[in-house]
Amino acid sequence: MRQDSRLSRMLHVLIHMERRGEPATSEDIAQMLGTNPVVVRRTMAGLRNEGYVTSGKGHGGGWALARPLKDITLLDVHRALGNPSVFAMGVEQDHPSCLVEQAVNAALADAMRQAEQILLDRLGSVSLADLAKDVDRRFCG
Repeated sequence: MRQDSRLSRMLHVLIHMERRGEPATSEDIAQMLGTNPVVVRRTMAGLRNEGYVTSGKGHGGGWALARPLKDITLLDVHRALGNPSVFAMGVEQDHPSCLVEQAVNAALADAMRQAEQILLDRLGSVSLADLAKDVDRRFCG
């Protein structure tokens, strides 16, 4: 199963956008990500709908941050991307009347719910400004 890397990719883009200091076109972002501008527009639309980025048309247009990095958490971006599942694994539902399957699914579902909550809490505690500071620390050594 292919991993969903949209969160990682969008965090990358947003920090670059802040550093760039001017709007980035869908083509610019697509080149950075090695993807198609249509995919960029579709993905960025979710961020725009939540108020994290703006988009402008014409000369000098493109995508720009609508809020400072300190006001955007990793969880905010995750939610703007549609709350994709954080786990690739799931439970089997072939025999719903099987008591063993029921017990296995209940245990796995509970463990995954707890683990997901821990991860989401952590994502909510880290801002994009925190990531940008880490970039600076790594750059300056």
